[in-house]
Amino acid sequence: MAEPPGAPAGFGRPAPLPQTGWERLSELWWRDEQQQYPEEAVNIAKSAFTAGVVGWLYGGLPAFVSARKAFIESSRGEIFQNRADAVQSAHRAGLRSFIRYGWRWSWRVAAFATIFNVVSTGLSAYRDKTTISNFAAAGAFTGALFRMHLGLQGLAGGIVFGAAFGVPAGGLLLAMYSLAGETLQEKRSRERKELYEQRLAE
Repeated sequence: MAEPPGAPAGFGRPAPLPQTGWERLSELWWRDEQQQYPEEAVNIAKSAFTAGVVGWLYGGLPAFVSARKAFIESSRGEIFQNRADAVQSAHRAGLRSFIRYGWRWSWRVAAFATIFNVVSTGLSAYRDKTTISNFAAAGAFTGALFRMHLGLQGLAGGIVFGAAFGVPAGGLLLAMYSLAGETLQEKRSRERKELYEQRLAE
């Protein structure tokens, strides 16, 4: 079992495998002997970055096109030094909108994906199994968190939307796990047991 940072190296019998949900949950954030974070934690960081990029493109590209078109339509009477100057001005207007609206979508999508993944991964570790209900609960929690400022109606809508998002997302991930032959939780449990038995034999 990976020990928390700063734990002294012990001799004799290795530390026992985590038995409770809290032990498995806390283990997700410990570095191993090679100072590497667990695969689940790395995947959460990767998905947050990917979601941020996708959100930026989703919000930024339409804003770029719209702002460029609006600039061209509103500046028909303006005089530019040459055609290149007019094109650059239109591009600058589009780029400002791309950055502004892309950032608005980027942090929201990244935050949603990160919270969803942290909760679903945490539930899988705590329960020591990966099921569709973990993803549905994670989606409902994340949706409620994002809509709670709208009152009870918004909270209920967020729960429904989040659960509706979590079920197909979880189904897709479970289908990918079935192709791989095991879930991340099963892989982690297997590797943890193999390492424990190896240390016990040593």
